[in-house]
Amino acid sequence: MQESANVPCQSEQPLLEEALVTMLVRNLLSINFHCLRGFSSSAPSLLKVGDVLKQTRRFSDKDVLEYSKVTYDSNPMHFDSESAQNAGFKDRLVHGMLVAALFPRILSSHFPGVIYVSQSLNFRKPVYIGEEIVGEVQAVNLRANKNKYLAKFKTKCFKDGEVVVVDGEAMALLPSLALEQVCSLDDK
Repeated sequence: MQESANVPCQSEQPLLEEALVTMLVRNLLSINFHCLRGFSSSAPSLLKVGDVLKQTRRFSDKDVLEYSKVTYDSNPMHFDSESAQNAGFKDRLVHGMLVAALFPRILSSHFPGVIYVSQSLNFRKPVYIGEEIVGEVQAVNLRANKNKYLAKFKTKCFKDGEVVVVDGEAMALLPSLALEQVCSLDDK
């Protein structure tokens, strides 16, 4: 029986796991968190409808390569400028799903233990390697669900300050409404 090209063989599995761990660690170390509401060290800040949480990220060549290794997405639009230009783009593209990964990253940085339930996505504009992207989640509905909270969020990513590149909606099960105080690694 011939092995499918999309299924890693056993010898590739440790390499894939190493690539995934490397990407995760590097992404965690590059986090720069921003929240529109201030935090008080004495009283926990609680998430309310209308609150917006943001993070900024610049995707690199290495990010695209590592994401491609983990997902087996070797579309030439991500690696070959000429192919991307022939398809009508300015240059190589960042994977849309890599950009959309900002949404669960924002939530998990403020709500450790969050369970991401669903996400709808619309890819509006291309994201090119090296562009600064701002991910944003806005609470639009909060409902108590046993000892947790079911939260609905509007999700958006912007470039150039106001150009929407990805938008949609997310549902997540929050362990509490208390926002964790997070700070930029630049502050340390």
